[in-house]
Amino acid sequence: MRSRGIRAHGPAPLEAALIVCLGAALAAFPSPTRVAAQDAPHRADPGSRPTIDAAMAQLAAVHRYEETVISPDGKWVAWVEATPQGSAISVAPVEATGAGGVGAPRRVTAAAAAAGRGGGGGGGGAQDEHGLAWSSDSRALAFLSDAAEPGQLELYVATVGGGGERGARGARALTHLKGYLSTPQWSPDGKRIAFLFTENAPRAAGPLQPRTPDTGVVEQHIYEQRLAVVDAGGGEARQLTPGDLYVYEYDWSPDGTRLVATAAHGEGDDNWYLAQLYTIDAASGDTRSILDPRMQIAVPRWSPDGKSVAFIGGIMSDEGIASGDVYTVPAAGGSARDVTPDMKASAYWLDWIPSTNRILFAAAVDGESGVGSASPAGGPVEIEWTGAEKIHGARDFDFGISVARDGKTSAVIRESYTRPPEVWAGPVGAWHAITSANKTVEPLWGEGKSLHWKSDQFTVQGWLVYPRDYDPSRTYPMVVWIHGGPEWTNAPAWPETFNNATILAAEGYFVFYPNFRGSSGQGETFTRANVKDFGYGDLRDVLAGMDAITHTLPVDSARIGITGWSYGGYMTMWAVTQTHRFRAAVSGAGLSDWLSYYGENGIDRWMDAYFGATPYDDPAVFAKSAPITFIRNVRTPTLVVVGDRDIECPPPQSYEFWHALRTFGVKTQMVIYPNEGHDIGQPEHRRDIMRRMTAWFDENMPPAS
Repeated sequence: MRSRGIRAHGPAPLEAALIVCLGAALAAFPSPTRVAAQDAPHRADPGSRPTIDAAMAQLAAVHRYEETVISPDGKWVAWVEATPQGSAISVAPVEATGAGGVGAPRRVTAAAAAAGRGGGGGGGGAQDEHGLAWSSDSRALAFLSDAAEPGQLELYVATVGGGGERGARGARALTHLKGYLSTPQWSPDGKRIAFLFTENAPRAAGPLQPRTPDTGVVEQHIYEQRLAVVDAGGGEARQLTPGDLYVYEYDWSPDGTRLVATAAHGEGDDNWYLAQLYTIDAASGDTRSILDPRMQIAVPRWSPDGKSVAFIGGIMSDEGIASGDVYTVPAAGGSARDVTPDMKASAYWLDWIPSTNRILFAAAVDGESGVGSASPAGGPVEIEWTGAEKIHGARDFDFGISVARDGKTSAVIRESYTRPPEVWAGPVGAWHAITSANKTVEPLWGEGKSLHWKSDQFTVQGWLVYPRDYDPSRTYPMVVWIHGGPEWTNAPAWPETFNNATILAAEGYFVFYPNFRGSSGQGETFTRANVKDFGYGDLRDVLAGMDAITHTLPVDSARIGITGWSYGGYMTMWAVTQTHRFRAAVSGAGLSDWLSYYGENGIDRWMDAYFGATPYDDPAVFAKSAPITFIRNVRTPTLVVVGDRDIECPPPQSYEFWHALRTFGVKTQMVIYPNEGHDIGQPEHRRDIMRRMTAWFDENMPPAS
């Protein structure tokens, strides 16, 4: 339960019902933003906010990179950049090719191939091209593109590498399918390409996407994401895995005869949290479970000798942000072994290093990004690099890198509070910049500092972003941002136009990002510390961090607000029922009642690990952490915002909280954004949220004494 901003990934569509009558209720609200608001005096109206508008325009103009991959020979790096025209793939040599430094990037696209087939050729709306995969000989790049038909991805291959100055040559289409494609990967011999395919999918995959509205008789229709294979030379694609098995992630065996995958029977969005580990015969499609882990698993990777599989295991989080310890299991099946027990970090991505037979991983480490390695036999974990920044590589991982066959040369997208995103390549920790599109962009906010404080038995970490032009002789307001998840973390990153509060530092606020218990980055004991305790220990961690800040910095304790999205929206609702220390609150995609939420949302299975039961079996454990249980305590003015087609945190949860606040005379406003899911995508809606959030805090924080 979280939101990730632009890098949104996830499994196939949810068709489970919310409430049919809700669609009619939502339709009654006016466009373009469906607003339900208490007609209270002094209601915040964001209007036009020149400083926020200028800041949002700068953030929107920053070049954003969605993925980067390095060729197996370590000589080429490819990346995907988000542009106003869609997404664009570029390729460049890793090493400098002349006096000017890194060789000029070359564009790779399917536009010409699509035009040759009578397709749009990129001349229509925004073009989507992503899903990069290098062939084992580093000469060809597979990717997905909707150039032929907007919204319908197909698999293409372009000749790219091979040395010298040769750039991309004509792309050719390998598939002509109807449905959703993702995650292409070449077989080791370069003769086949596997990919994930959801036939006839009615929308893009994942619970972050807007749900398909229900009408008439509501029935569940499951669209399974299956593993498919096509010959690299062309031909018909064939689906390997059974029609009743949803495949999430996979990897080829070194000899190309099998694949290993995380998969589950039933509806994809929900059962991700219960996935097992399967091997699949590449010829026959014979599928066999080799591990029922009784925990969430992710990122399966075959060992170089084909005898074992490594993966990441933890308590829970959504695809792309799943984290935990590194495990291995025999490829023939057996017991899993934790090879990083007691590691004070949380792995998100991994791969094997053939030359050393060690497992390389990218991790969250005490609020920072890190790269480390572990032996499959166990023993000491080596953290080889850490940095106060956010790193990512492949599209499907929140933290990660892309590493060449030598286990040393890598590609990565790096960003921080002080440095906008760029593509880098080279040895881990000694990367050099490949792109420089954002070199003139300067932050609009002050510096970000890592903080540590004590809370109960834990040492807790968080980040504090200072106001722009900070003056220690002045007193400042502060806003606390609670991250989603709960198994996630705040790491220093250049802010997006959505799902951040850093921009408030440009408006004269301190912004506090606590990594409370339940967050990743401190090891599994810390991550599991909020089991059956949502809202209690984690809020104590937040309040203790606030105390540490107000005792040492000029923060006005009478002007502290709270906000967040998803789990952060829940914690915002929860916090104002437990304390009056917050003078204003903005809850994004929040959750007010765990009991009703279980029956309304599309991903309820993750809750079993945290609550230990369903609300039908133990309603008390859900009620004790539900904001609605303590709603009479609220005095804090609270703005509530949500997308009208949110699967993860459906609008009725926000209605329930807003309705109760109105009943008890608490100042409130609710805004529902049309045609939006859990991840708010439309730029005008993102801008409206930032305007309203800033206006709400400005209006409801009392003036400094």
